[in-house]
Amino acid sequence: MKIGIIISQTEPETVWNAFRFGNFSLDKKHKVKVFLIGKGVECEEINNKEFNVKEQLEKFCNNGGTIFACGTCLKSRHKESTPICPLSTMQDLMNIVEESDKLITF
Repeated sequence: MKIGIIISQTEPETVWNAFRFGNFSLDKKHKVKVFLIGKGVECEEINNKEFNVKEQLEKFCNNGGTIFACGTCLKSRHKESTPICPLSTMQDLMNIVEESDKLITF
């Protein structure tokens, strides 16, 4: 199954759970793509002892998950593309929506 996950916030527990779900789905051999939009493009900066977002992010990338980050949202925050959060477009989001069997938003 192809699963699309859209993350639009930086609340540590929510983002941690979004990537935990993505990792669980990858473990079940599903294809998973994440699109970060709005505040979601700041997820690399979440630093929380209880909800280790960075650990889940790294695991997601190492297990074959794909992440896209809204270019307009990055630019409005004066951020640049990173290997984990590559500059992406609304077309990339549309592609995820169209190709996903299931789409989940956090």
